[in-house]
Amino acid sequence: MGMPGGTELLIIFGIVVLLFGAKKIPELAKGFGKGIKNFKQEMKEVDEVASEEPKKVEKTEEVASAEAPKTTTQA
Repeated sequence: MGMPGGTELLIIFGIVVLLFGAKKIPELAKGFGKGIKNFKQEMKEVDEVASEEPKKVEKTEEVASAEAPKTTTQA
């Protein structure tokens, strides 16, 4: 199954016009474009945050031993 040809695209476009109306299609396209723009901006921000060097946090033995679970044994 390949890409639709010119006639098939015209039929699909005609059905879309019938379903949504000629006035609604530009509004849908505008909303779709804004969504894509917002998505690209968010992806750019995520890349900027991810590219920042993470801060190293070193645990001392005191902190590590305090965080270790304490077990008690009963005989």
